Amino acid sequence: MFLLLFFSLALRYPTPAAGEMAWQAAAPRATRYIPVTRYDPKRDPGADLAKTLVEAKRTGRDVLLEVGGDWCGWCLVMDKFFADHADVRALRDRNFVTLKINMSPQNENRGFLSRYPKIPGYPYLFVLDADGKLLHPQRANEFEDGDTYNVPRFARFLTVYGPHSPLPVK
Repeated sequence: MFLLLFFSLALRYPTPAAGEMAWQAAAPRATRYIPVTRYDPKRDPGADLAKTLVEAKRTGRDVLLEVGGDWCGWCLVMDKFFADHADVRALRDRNFVTLKINMSPQNENRGFLSRYPKIPGYPYLFVLDADGKLLHPQRANEFEDGDTYNVPRFARFLTVYGPHSPLPVK
């Protein structure tokens, strides 16, 4: 009789740990956006773009697709350029959600890239709005200056083609 009473009370009044577990299981988990910051031939650019567009809508930014690969010398220069120029990196990150798209012999991502204009050289940039509409294709070599990129030219591009541009470019 005692055991029957004990189990009926235990079922009626769950312990805090059990209650917490039930609440945690029922609560939806918020997914945190993790940017794609490397050229990875194993990634699915379509799935990555879908997540990037959600983040762009959530934050009121546009999308900057950076197409290239680890084999590309100027792609590595661009990485170093943004690492060395915090002001330009901040401008990019304020206006864009950046997504790196791999293009290499291991994975050319032809299906994904076929929806955009032909790429004449790497790295190549595509500006998309938060709905995925192509706003502007950009040759990165136009920003080259010696063995790096030109800060004012790159900053102007990031400003003019950003979502809050004072200029009517879209």
